[in-house]
Parts: sequence; structure tokens; C-alpha cells
Amino acid sequence: MGKSQGFNRLHKGVQRWVWKQKWTTLRDIQERAIEPILSADCDLVISASTAAGKTEAAFLPACSRIAELAVDNSIGILYISPLKALINDQYRRLESLCEILNIPVTPWHGDVSQSIKDKQRKNPHGILLITPESLESLFLNQSSWCSRAFDGLSHIVIDEFHAFLGTERGCQLQSLMHRLEFLLDRTVPRIALSATLDNMQQVAQSLRPNGVIPCEIIESTASPSDLKVQLRGYLARASGEEPPVFGLVADDLYAILRGMSHLVFANSRGRTEELAAALSDRCKQNGVPNEFFPHHGSLSKEIRESLEARLQEERFPTTAVCTMTLELGIDIGSVDSIAQVTAPHSVASLRQRLGRSGRRDKAAVLRLFITENEITAKSHLLDRLRLETVQCIAMINLLLAKKYESPPAGQYHFSTLVQQTLSVIGQYGGVRADQLWSLLCDTGPFSLVDRQLFVEFLRALGGQELISQTNDGQLILGHKGENLVGHFTFYTAFNTPEEYRLECDGRILGTVPFDSPLMIGQLIIFAGRRWQVLQVDSEKKLIILKRAAGGEPPSFGGRGLMIDDRVRQEMLRVYRQRNTPIYLDKEAKSIFSEGIDNFHILGLDKTDTLQSGNTLYVFPWCGDRAANTITALLRGAGLTANNDGGIIEVRNCSINHFHRTTGVILNGPKPTHFELANEVQDTIVEKHDPLLSKEIRNLGYGARFFDVDGAWKLLSHFYNQ
Repeated sequence: MGKSQGFNRLHKGVQRWVWKQKWTTLRDIQERAIEPILSADCDLVISASTAAGKTEAAFLPACSRIAELAVDNSIGILYISPLKALINDQYRRLESLCEILNIPVTPWHGDVSQSIKDKQRKNPHGILLITPESLESLFLNQSSWCSRAFDGLSHIVIDEFHAFLGTERGCQLQSLMHRLEFLLDRTVPRIALSATLDNMQQVAQSLRPNGVIPCEIIESTASPSDLKVQLRGYLARASGEEPPVFGLVADDLYAILRGMSHLVFANSRGRTEELAAALSDRCKQNGVPNEFFPHHGSLSKEIRESLEARLQEERFPTTAVCTMTLELGIDIGSVDSIAQVTAPHSVASLRQRLGRSGRRDKAAVLRLFITENEITAKSHLLDRLRLETVQCIAMINLLLAKKYESPPAGQYHFSTLVQQTLSVIGQYGGVRADQLWSLLCDTGPFSLVDRQLFVEFLRALGGQELISQTNDGQLILGHKGENLVGHFTFYTAFNTPEEYRLECDGRILGTVPFDSPLMIGQLIIFAGRRWQVLQVDSEKKLIILKRAAGGEPPSFGGRGLMIDDRVRQEMLRVYRQRNTPIYLDKEAKSIFSEGIDNFHILGLDKTDTLQSGNTLYVFPWCGDRAANTITALLRGAGLTANNDGGIIEVRNCSINHFHRTTGVILNGPKPTHFELANEVQDTIVEKHDPLLSKEIRNLGYGARFFDVDGAWKLLSHFYNQ
């Protein structure tokens, strides 16, 4: 194995498997991960792009260790994944290695047969591949089994760890790992597999917030593939004349992508369906086999897996029009390019998507298809700045500079604290309040919650009849708590709205949420095809469809993601520098030039405020948290302010009035996040927020959506201009 020093430390069976793969050398992350994993005295973050060998970097030494230790009657490696599909994929990847070592690999999620789970229950052994939700279920329903089954656990491996950062589900994962160590009464080393992020120290801290053992960070030193980028621009004509801009985008996608394999990220399920249907129509019109298929979370498992298998087989040209479902590391083989329709959610997301292209020493190819409105005498000021085009360019600049968004810090995650509190009480039957606080807050992931706040939190749960207290001081589940914990939807930390199943000729196509009802006779687009609603059965939660000629995608709901400070700061730099990127097509260059010219014509290179009639526009060039906070502060001072894409629009306001108002705000008491949240009408965002008292809910909302310090600094800048 060349000059590999670590290879000789691996188990003979693992060495034999490596030779069977005909590898001549280990990759850099694989070589560097061997020693710390075999030593098992630290946590580890292995960071690299998609298809860089992260799975093998973790499992070659981890499997070596449990094979050498000959761990019997216990699971040796616990692998936690954000996706069931990724579990199935990793099961296939690990099978041949573990067969040589005689180590069983067991996938465990809702779609796995009971017989496979029963076999693991009877003889806990080998590697368990599981989602956070299924692990939550095991803790609640089979706690005594868990204490036996994980007794000899060597490592916990978390895949796609970056997908958990800063989320309710990520906080649930941190809590589950901590609870497992509490159950075993020992520390179990954790291995996080992650895409490359900007602040890896912060990622390491998120892996184990209490830091009781050190964490080593291994980032790939391999040179990334070359990147080819094109940004194609489109104008939505104000007159509405034909052809409509959507048709132009679909025409270009069809012409450019047909005949090879690609991923098209459309950011929303509705747009995904609309695009997939339009591209499929073009195949039919031209008398060629369809190559374009939708992929999103509302489609049935069979439809998604069929498309994934088609991509893996690489027998036919295949383009998946998708949401974030194909952003994570499911093995779909190598695609020829990535297309992005509308601006991406984040730089980190764009980097993850790009990792799907450019494998096997080929250049990664990224095409962005960006639409702007035609400028007329009636155009809104913000249309003139071509914000979406400039945002895409800023994100590409940050991508090339390897500068990504940092995961949000300082979050309370009260909704998940509700879940974990009820889960721990359900697991043990009864727990004292001080024990709960010690486990979940003092040593666990909810470290911002002090004793007094936790007492108030428990009182709120008691007021909702979720918990009650016995005469000896034990907290037990109340009547409503038992009902909540006893339902299968409890295991998820995120919202899982009730849904209707969509069916045609006995085949389940997928689901749509209850809050987007469909009517009999309605024409819809779903699974890339057009349907008419024949029947709606409210009791069975079933909608029967038949094929039709027209339709529009149903409403799927969902919230947009917030833009980070560094993206808006980079946008400002793009405007000021006036450099036209070479990767813009002719239309995009024209659109970009309009935006840059208007920025300078309006004098925004010299000022952060602009008067247009009775409306004042404020340009803080900051992320949405700080922009939301400035907007809230201005509203609190009596101004009519709104945040639109990071630009704050203040109606019926002059620059002098704005200047006086900022002075009044700055000379008054500096508000807290909580005080700002108290002015928000609806602060229910996460799954269990309705169960919280308004005071506690607002505290969490304020920390999540407001940046008082950042806003205060920006208002001071405006005031002192």
C-alpha cells in the first residue's frame, strides 16, 4: 500500500478488502483518520467534499477496532444518518467489507422489516445504521435493551453532520448521544462526517458541546476538481408577451441537458414539479424518451428510489429535478453537471450540491438559470439593482474563496427541549427536576437554560397537563403527555403535518399536506405528470387521481432560509468593484451591467440611504437577522418599515426623520431579543412551540431571528454619517 503507515495497523481482514478494491494508496483523510480512531481517545471531525472517501475513512479503522476487540453481544458501531435513503446506501457500501470481517450490518428505520430488527434485538452485534427518530423510539420503548445492546459500543459515527447544525433535529441528535453516554455511564468517541465548512472548530464544538474529551479535525488536503461555471440570465417581460420566461428557461434546460445525466436544483417542491413536467412535455413533443424526473420529499419512496437507481445504473441519460433531497450524500453515481434555477439557499448548500459533479478527475460543472424582471418606468427600485443575479455572483465568489456560512450559535431550541424532557421522563418512568436539568442542560446540549429558567419551563409543561409531580417529587407524564409521547409522530423534532396520500390505480404517488386541500375536479402536477382529482376521502386521508392534460403543482408549504451577513457584504463588494464575471452569458451580462450601473447612478457607492418620493430605502448590507432587528427597532419607534431581501423600506419617511429616529433609538435603552420578540404577533415556528408559555417561546424566537448587537452597530453607523 505504497508509503502508507496506517495501513499496516488495520485488521488483516480490512487490509484484504482494501486490496480487493485494487486501491494503490489510501486517500489523505483515510490515512490520517486511522490512528485517532484506533486509539479511541478523542472525537473526530472528518471534513471533505462528496465522494472524497469519508465513509471509508471512518469505517476502515472503526471496523478494524471492533474486529480486533471481538466485541460480542453488543453493537460495536452506531451510525446515525439524517436520511433513510442514506442508510440503505451505506448498508450496500459496507456489506462487502463487513462480510470479510464477519460483522453484521443492520439498517434500522421505519421501512426495515420487523424480522431484521428482531434478529438484532435477540443478538445485538456489529454495526447499527439508524436515524435520530428511530434511536429516540428505542430509548423510549426499549431502554433496558439499549443499555445491554450498546454496552460494548466503540464509536458513534454521524453522517452528513453539517445537515444537523443549528437545527432542532441537530439538537435532538446531540441530546440522544449524551443520553446514550449517560445510560452507559461512559464516554463514547464520536466521528462526524461533514462537508467542508468555514469554521471547523465550531463544528467540533457542536459535535460535543460539553467538550469532555478533545476533538481532532481532519480536513482533506486533496486538490478539488476544476470548476466550470455559467450564469444564464433571463428577463421576465413586463408586457407578459410570449414566450413567457419560464418557457425560455425550460427550453434551455432541455437543449443543454438532454442526452446526459444532471441534477437540477429548483429550491421548492412546487417549482420542481413544474419544471419536471415542462421538460417531460418537451421530450414527448419531440418524440424522444423522457429523461427528466422530479425528486422531493413528498413523493413516494418507490418513485424516489426508482429515480436514484436509474442514476446509479448510468444506463440511460437521466436528469433529476430536485429539492434538497439529493443534496446529501446518497450514492447516485456521477452526474455531468449541476443546474441551479433561482439563487441557492446558501454558499454551504451550493458547495454540497456542486460535490455531486466533477468526480473521476472531471471538472465540476455548475450552471445557474436566473430570472429578473424587465426594467420599465414603473419598476420597483430593488428590481433595478438586479439583487438575485448579484447574490448568485457573491455566493460563487465566496464558494471559490472557501468561505461558508457558520452554523447559528446562541439558540435555545425550546421546542426540542420539550420533546427531550418528555422523552427522558417516558424512558425512566419518573425523574426529579434536578436530574432532568443536570442531564439535559447542565451537561447536555441545552446549556443556555439555567436552573430558574428550567423551573419556569417545567411549570409551563405542567400547566399544559403534559407532566405532573408525585408526592415524593418525581416528575411523571401527565395525561396529555402520555398521549403525545405514545404517538409515532413524537419521535421527530421537526414539524410533521398531517398529509393526504395521492393514489392512482392503486399506486401511491406521494403526499400533500392537510393545509393545502385539493378539490374534486382540480388539475394538478405531481411526480412530473398531470392529474385530475377524482375523489377526496377525508376519513382515509386519501386522494384518488386520474391522468389529465393540464394542471399546476399543489402548495407544499415551507419557509425560506435566512441569508448570512457575509453574503450581503460580498454583494456590496461586487457592486463597488464593477468587475463583470467571465462566466455570464450575454443576457446575464446585460442584466448585471444594469444592476451595477444603477447602483452607482443612485449613489449607493457613497451612501447607505436613498430617498425615492416619500419612501426611504436603507441599505445595511447585512444578513437577515440584523436586518430583521433594524426593521423591528424602526417599527417600535413608530416608522412603517419592512425588510425586503436585506433592503429596508421605510414609507412616509425622510432622511432627516430617519436620522432623528435612529438617534432616539440609540439614546434609549438597548432592547433584548426577548423584548423585540414580544412585539411579534406570531412566534410559533417549531413543532412544540404551541406547548410553551408565550414568555419562553418569545425568548427562543428572539435569539433565533434577531441580532441586537449587529443591528445596534449598524444604526450607530447610520446615525454618525
